[in-house]
Amino acid sequence: MKKDINKKKDQRLDSIIQLVAGVFIIIFLNIIGTYVFTRLDLTSEKRYTLSPSTRQLLRETDDIFYFKVYLEGEFPSGFKKLGQSTRELLDEFRAYSDNIQYEFINPSASNDAKTRKDISDRLIEQGLTPVDVAIRTKEGQRQQSIFPGAIVTYKGRSVPLSLLANQLGAAPDAIINNSVQSLEYNLANAIRRLSVTMKPKIAFTQGHGELSKLETADIASALSDYYTVEYVDLKGQINAFTERVEVESGKFNIVNKYKTIIIAGPDSTFNEKDKFIIDQFVMKGGKVLWLIDPVFATMDSLQKSNRTVGITRDINLNDQLFKYGVRLNSNLLMDLAALPIPMVTGYMGNQPQFDFFPWPFFPVLTSTSNHPVVKNINAIRTEFISSIDTVGDASIRKTILLNTTKYTRIAPTPVIITLSILGRNPDSRDYNDPPQPVAVLLEGKFSSVYNNRIPKELSEAPEIGFTPQSPENKMIVISDGDIIRNQIQFSAGNYTPLPLGYDRHTRQTFGNKELILNAVNYLSDDTGLLDIRSREIKLRALDVTKARENLLTWQLVNILLPVILIILFGIIQFALRKRRYSK
Repeated sequence: MKKDINKKKDQRLDSIIQLVAGVFIIIFLNIIGTYVFTRLDLTSEKRYTLSPSTRQLLRETDDIFYFKVYLEGEFPSGFKKLGQSTRELLDEFRAYSDNIQYEFINPSASNDAKTRKDISDRLIEQGLTPVDVAIRTKEGQRQQSIFPGAIVTYKGRSVPLSLLANQLGAAPDAIINNSVQSLEYNLANAIRRLSVTMKPKIAFTQGHGELSKLETADIASALSDYYTVEYVDLKGQINAFTERVEVESGKFNIVNKYKTIIIAGPDSTFNEKDKFIIDQFVMKGGKVLWLIDPVFATMDSLQKSNRTVGITRDINLNDQLFKYGVRLNSNLLMDLAALPIPMVTGYMGNQPQFDFFPWPFFPVLTSTSNHPVVKNINAIRTEFISSIDTVGDASIRKTILLNTTKYTRIAPTPVIITLSILGRNPDSRDYNDPPQPVAVLLEGKFSSVYNNRIPKELSEAPEIGFTPQSPENKMIVISDGDIIRNQIQFSAGNYTPLPLGYDRHTRQTFGNKELILNAVNYLSDDTGLLDIRSREIKLRALDVTKARENLLTWQLVNILLPVILIILFGIIQFALRKRRYSK
């Protein structure tokens, strides 16, 4: 009897010791946790692991970033996945920064129609775009406008954030998948846009018939979120892009004033002095986005006549671009994947009737590259685009960013452009040329086109600071100036720019703005956030057809299996306890 009492006391003491030890271990782990932070991500694609640039950005936040996410309510399953993924990612953000706060809002929660309309109008004014979806109810289906986006606020400023990566021609599942892949980039980019204080400078060149300020107004406005945007007329000014910086008493260095310059659709000849200024900007580490039309062709001529001619446009840049690694070809590319344009097909009374026909001279480009500049962006709208060949120094890395489809036709100049082809069904046998590159990224150490071409007194002049070779550098060449041109609307006696990429005839929005923003960000060394775009996150969607065929089976498995497992666990636990205490 005494032996049993002692045994019980020993068991009680062991239990107390285990309890105290457990409490101390928990306290100890919590103390360590306040100094050491780590998270385990067991997913194959590391979907819950933030990139180093995002973590650094979050650690540097100095005030509250408040996300109002409008993905609350009864939505189709795809939008529910997007909303859940957004919530999970914001929770990840909060793990690295206490300054991240959010709330999910249902803009259609009110029963009052006027209140819902007022909320909808306010969100549209703030920059969010509604999407019409079909919602299933007990009574049937109804149409509802939802706002797959957020408003991000920081220190009294706010920016709209679209969470839906809407791509023309993509399946709904692919759109949701791409949207989830882009979430980290979009959320981190919103924080970055609001937190930037000192903006680097970029410039649009002027003086050679480049696109006007009105024609580049929308992209200039978008770029101003990241950079100080200026327009610079070269006029042979040797210091157009550079400035003298004193490094020692009486000694100066010539450095660039701008991170990147954009040469957008010039139509007149560059003299050698202006070319030299651009060349030395590159040699000193400056980046260039070239948007050059090697062929002159315009739709304005077709408004007066049924046909026009595309002719070579030589603006004296061929030798410079060849030296850097590309050749712009004197041709026009026709593609069966093309933008529809309106054509008069008849009259009803005095009113013309229009139908839309694909215009092969306006190829629509869909990116197939995994490069972050073009990955997951919407289709690109072009006008009278030409092909590009990569040439020259093998040490220059050349990456094709965009190309036409396999249904391409190369039309060498001079080329007859006539509207009469619109009414015909195109023969695919006439469009059998391989895909043609139209946008190329060049990276490496560029050699000056003026090496051994200028007098010694110029190459050694300190005020010029001639540089024969660049440091590691990069540039992007696109063979279409219209890619960056926004359409213009005339209303109430005023000309107003439309959003870049928006086509007023089809009322579709293409990915031109995102392309230019990504290109300038990449060239300006803002690659940290762009690298996030390269991530692949797979949504493992159910096979809906198979799920419906085996609906009862899966319902029974989901309902009965957990119950059976719990009962089995209880029986085994009871048997073990009985066996233990019976001894």
